[in-house]
Amino acid sequence: MGRLQLSRRWLKPGLLVAGVALVLGAGAGAAFETESVGSYWRGLWWAVSLMTTVGFIGQPPQSAGGAVVSVVLMVIGFLLLSLLSAALASLFVRQDEEPFERRENALDDEVLRTLALIMERLDDLDKRERPAEDEDRPT
Repeated sequence: MGRLQLSRRWLKPGLLVAGVALVLGAGAGAAFETESVGSYWRGLWWAVSLMTTVGFIGQPPQSAGGAVVSVVLMVIGFLLLSLLSAALASLFVRQDEEPFERRENALDDEVLRTLALIMERLDDLDKRERPAEDEDRPT
């Protein structure tokens, strides 16, 4: 079973999923938690607070549906925060690694050029030795 490789390309879909979850969570919060979340806009504020790991605004959910929506929003918020942190960290690491990669690529190019010269010289030596070998053979 292979491991799931995370990279920066997951950031855009992650933001899209988080945005959809935020919009749907706001509506679900307003539908399930009518006492603490009185309107869609209050539900949006409630969903944002859960996704940003601030916690509940007001009281915790009273219904099972509200509790499920809260858990989903918290997990998606945590995952989004992780993706954002990893994407930012990878940008800094990439900047630090660029000079090293340029030096490494230059060295690789130099090694390849040297190997090509060695191969040319070996081919020339093979061509020079073959006629001499043919002259020594009896016909």
